[in-house]
Amino acid sequence: MYLMNTYNRFPATLVQGKGSWVYDIKGKAYLDFTSGIAVNVLGHSHPKLVEAIKDQAEKLIHCSNLYWNLPQMELAELLSRNTFGGKVFFANTGTEANEAAIKIARKYGRRKKENKFKILSAWNSFHGRTLGSLTATGQPKYQKPFEPLVPGFEYFEFNNVEDLKNKMSDDVCAVFLEPIQGESGIIPSTKEFLEETRKLCDEYDALLIFDEVQCGMGRTGSLFAYQKYGVVPDILTVAKGLGGGVPIGAVIVSEKANVLEPGDHGTTFGGNPLACRAGVTVIKELTKEGFLEDVERKGNYLIEELMEIKKQSDIVKEIRGVGLMIGIQFVEDVSNREIAMKCFEEGLLVVPAGNNTVRFLPPLIVEYGEIDIAVRILREALKKI
Repeated sequence: MYLMNTYNRFPATLVQGKGSWVYDIKGKAYLDFTSGIAVNVLGHSHPKLVEAIKDQAEKLIHCSNLYWNLPQMELAELLSRNTFGGKVFFANTGTEANEAAIKIARKYGRRKKENKFKILSAWNSFHGRTLGSLTATGQPKYQKPFEPLVPGFEYFEFNNVEDLKNKMSDDVCAVFLEPIQGESGIIPSTKEFLEETRKLCDEYDALLIFDEVQCGMGRTGSLFAYQKYGVVPDILTVAKGLGGGVPIGAVIVSEKANVLEPGDHGTTFGGNPLACRAGVTVIKELTKEGFLEDVERKGNYLIEELMEIKKQSDIVKEIRGVGLMIGIQFVEDVSNREIAMKCFEEGLLVVPAGNNTVRFLPPLIVEYGEIDIAVRILREALKKI
């Protein structure tokens, strides 16, 4: 093999997808409850997304940010109008969006005073794998091989207002949070915690950054998770589902956080016409009347079915989640990787996560009958443990 050994892959080579299903090189079908890890929000080969990509590829795939392009301007407007009316910077990935957010926070702080550069993030968070976003990620297991890390970061206990209060100071330029921690096992914030965090940021003139790379783009039943909580950030980072499978990330900033100037930041491919055209298509589909309400209903249905499994199983510890972002935590002596492998063997793709959890992240267009199939396969998998 010519690829670096950077992933623990399941033994399948996928070659095709349709709706909520993917097919391997041998023709075996799998019900995809990974969605490329919360990416394929419209499922596989969605006709409108395919049509948009084909059409744009025939017009203009890439042009430099030395020039304007129409899909970029349209997508920026859609993101601004569907969030808090901010300005938009386009990147290619979630980690790049978070790197941009870190730079914005640092510049904002330095405008206030020389040593206002500290960034607070939560233990067990996950913000990416580039050096800045890795430092923001409060998980030493990911950080150790790459030390020394970027200076000026400190960590607090997630959902613990008192711990955050103790860490706040006039030297803090930003608090960096996932409204719902994804990689750590689908752990939602409490409304009180986010409200208090917003107040603390205002009190200390620090920016509130929400990383919605995984929990954004309709995954929770609202376009962005912060809208469910009613707590508005100064900076919002998004990626994954934004392009429906085409790589794209974005940073949306409030007027207060709009501090970047020409030369401060940039990217060759960020905001290219092809990716932005995909993003326009995705947002238009997600914001169609009734779409997000249907996501919420399907999420509630899935959670109810999983709760029934929990009642009957002595190895399921907890069911957590919002919308179609759901974590199933198992007792300590059962491996989530083993559960995921048993599901894989039965034709269901799921994602292992922290806290011995398996994530269910189906496409947002998943059908109720497909949810039933997933639940049945999980039941069969648990019987074999």
